[in-house]
Amino acid sequence: ETSVSVSAYNAAVGLAKAPGSTGPWEKFCFGLDASGLQERLFVSEENVDGFLGTVLCPSFCSQSAPESQPLIEVLDVTEDRIQIRLK
Repeated sequence: ETSVSVSAYNAAVGLAKAPGSTGPWEKFCFGLDASGLQERLFVSEENVDGFLGTVLCPSFCSQSAPESQPLIEVLDVTEDRIQIRLK
């Protein structure tokens, strides 16, 4: 079941997956209408890894061997912060 909660300074939409759908959500889109949707990724190790790979790769990946590339681990996610570890 979906739900909506609106206050003077905030709006929250609760979503539910269809029956039979499994696994974490990777991304969501939002906007005023279908022609102006913005995409956002949920925080997961795969999404953080992909993001940092695109940011670091032009300079970092060309200088290091594949076995010395960083291992990225999502440690904690709260409303105020995201804690990741690079090895």
